[in-house]
Amino acid sequence: MAEIEREAMEYDVVIVGAGPAGLSAAIRLKQLDSDLDVVVLEKGSEVGAHILSGAVLDPVGLDALIPDWKEKGAPLNVPVTEDNFYMLGEAGRIRVPNWPMPPLMNNHGNYIVSMGNVCRWMAEQAEALGVEIFPGMACSQIVYGDDGEVKGVVAGEFGLNPDGTPGDGYEPGMELHGKYVFLGEGVRGSLSKEVIEKFDLSKGKEPQKFGLGMKEIWEIDPEKHREGTVTHTMGWPLGSNAGGGSFIYHLENNQVYVGFVVHLNYENPHLYPYMEFQRFKHHPMVAELLKGGKRVAYGARAISEGGYQSMPKMVAPGVALLGCSVGMVNVPRIKGNHNAMLSGKAAAEAAHAAIKAGRASDELTAYETEVRDGAIGKDLKKVRNVKPLWSKYGLTASLTLGGFDMWTNTLGFSLFGTVGHGKSDAEATGKAKDHKPIDYPKPDGKLSFDRLTNVSFAMTNHEESQPAHLKLKDPSVPVSVNLPKYAGPSARYCPAGVYEFVEEEGKDARFVINFQNCVHCKTCDIKDPSQNIVWTTPQGGDGPNYPNM
Repeated sequence: MAEIEREAMEYDVVIVGAGPAGLSAAIRLKQLDSDLDVVVLEKGSEVGAHILSGAVLDPVGLDALIPDWKEKGAPLNVPVTEDNFYMLGEAGRIRVPNWPMPPLMNNHGNYIVSMGNVCRWMAEQAEALGVEIFPGMACSQIVYGDDGEVKGVVAGEFGLNPDGTPGDGYEPGMELHGKYVFLGEGVRGSLSKEVIEKFDLSKGKEPQKFGLGMKEIWEIDPEKHREGTVTHTMGWPLGSNAGGGSFIYHLENNQVYVGFVVHLNYENPHLYPYMEFQRFKHHPMVAELLKGGKRVAYGARAISEGGYQSMPKMVAPGVALLGCSVGMVNVPRIKGNHNAMLSGKAAAEAAHAAIKAGRASDELTAYETEVRDGAIGKDLKKVRNVKPLWSKYGLTASLTLGGFDMWTNTLGFSLFGTVGHGKSDAEATGKAKDHKPIDYPKPDGKLSFDRLTNVSFAMTNHEESQPAHLKLKDPSVPVSVNLPKYAGPSARYCPAGVYEFVEEEGKDARFVINFQNCVHCKTCDIKDPSQNIVWTTPQGGDGPNYPNM
């Protein structure tokens, strides 16, 4: 494909990803200088189509970026009115009081939102300032300059045959060049991953850690609806099998977000995160809430959980990583959108100053300094030990030790220093022979659903004639290594049923990739124990079409 000639367009800043980080950067750049040429490229069919988040939004990022967001009609309509936290057993629950929790855990002043709709509103603000936004434009390649710097990206390549050769209606796409390129792809973005590896940006850092977040939107009985109520749970059904927990957020219109997060450092390869989520809904507390309601949407997304000690270097010549491309989620607060917005703002300010000074394609070190030493770094440093303490000592000990550590960190010190994460999530996977299989109840079709039925509620679609965007480094590994050694975990860890092992009588098992089902969560790229699966972008506009996730 190297011989393909493409037209090129020149910009001051090229931004990949119309999420909260990328849009914040675009808005801030135009606020600082309306003459800057800024373009945002989004792989989803529209802005917000690939955005999935809890979400309880801390408005600190919006306050800094657009102080009059209320007057401008930002879709932050449901302030948090009640904050509940429970430890679940199989049939019961224990309320954890709010008073022992550090102040940073308080949701007062935050809003239950659809981040998809927040991003759609932010895109309107950006376009009003003169930002060019192109949805349906997947960025498939980095363009490097003569000195190895990041010069731009290739976007809008369509019409490849399944074998990767150009088809009859092939469109080569365009090169979009910028003085600086911002990568705001979200968790485990393919271009960000390439840049991190090429420039060795994770050197000296802890491995990034991840969770898998799954979410359904339910319309429930108005009698049971409590607008503004936020509930988090831990414990059952995961127990000692994995870290994680749930969220239940009551938004407007009798709708409830029901979500479940499984930390991907679990050892037992028989664990089935999606079925843990479905089983959770049968807890009496949840079942009673959902009884008589209906599920109207489903989706899934990986979450960066490594925090402060896992953030790679964020800049290389010509490029900056924003938001979840770095990993800026505050794990105990289950919040990262505010930090994503602040990172976009900081990157924009650094790029504007550099361009004004006549610079281009160098390292925006001012951005990195602001992230690590400013509001984002302070937010993440206070909670940096919660996740590794949980991983090392389990849920109960981590609640005590992690809570204590967060309290002392509010005073400026930690008895633990900075605790390391150790293994990557892929390396944490144990051998099947060392763990017991888990028997999951069959979904009842009322509260719990089979995976493929639920995936239809993600409205995901991929043009079937294109090359599969899920690549295998070695096609033999799933059957020769992962099946006998780890019981084929990809058939379970994928929340969309993309991977299956088909066994036919008298024949060896076949590994099948149903890439059409993919909801772009990136779990396979993270959790595959052989690190044999590589997630790449499909052609633009393909994937889920989330309405108001």
